[in-house]
Amino acid sequence: MINETRRNAETRMAKSIESLKHELTKLRTGRAHTSLLDHITVDYYGSQMALNQVASISVPDARTLLIQPWEKGMVSSIEKAIMTSDLGLTPATAGTIIRVPLPVLTEERRRELVKVVKSEGEGARVAIRNIRRDANNELKALLKDKEVTEDEERRAQDDIQKLTDRHIAEVDQMLTAKEAELIEI
Repeated sequence: MINETRRNAETRMAKSIESLKHELTKLRTGRAHTSLLDHITVDYYGSQMALNQVASISVPDARTLLIQPWEKGMVSSIEKAIMTSDLGLTPATAGTIIRVPLPVLTEERRRELVKVVKSEGEGARVAIRNIRRDANNELKALLKDKEVTEDEERRAQDDIQKLTDRHIAEVDQMLTAKEAELIEI
């Protein structure tokens, strides 16, 4: 029972880390990368499709994304989807190729993005602490039902605390790296 609780907590904490990584990749750092457009959907014959399922996305240089739709008719839909997205990007079309230049980030915008990064990190820390609380409550319930001894419960709580500390350190490391990436000119 204790091992199951520990595994469950570890799995949930790892998912919190993955969620944070996903959120941080959405933040634009001034460098082009294809994951920047991952959350954009395009109207494809009446249904919403992910952009990377209707076109190939590449990075020809550090400040430009290149989108090549697989069908000529998709150019205007893709252009519209990028313009209406929350990224604030303006695509430039040349025939069937769409170029998306990334503007240089201003100092003020960089500071705002650092605040967003810190906010995302705090959310991840809170999620990890909540997982710790849930696991500790499960352990207390096991102790109350006399399925484990007090010593076993105490050891398991220590293990879960070490797990929590390790995951929070990983969050801190990710945040530090992302902040450095944002501040870098």
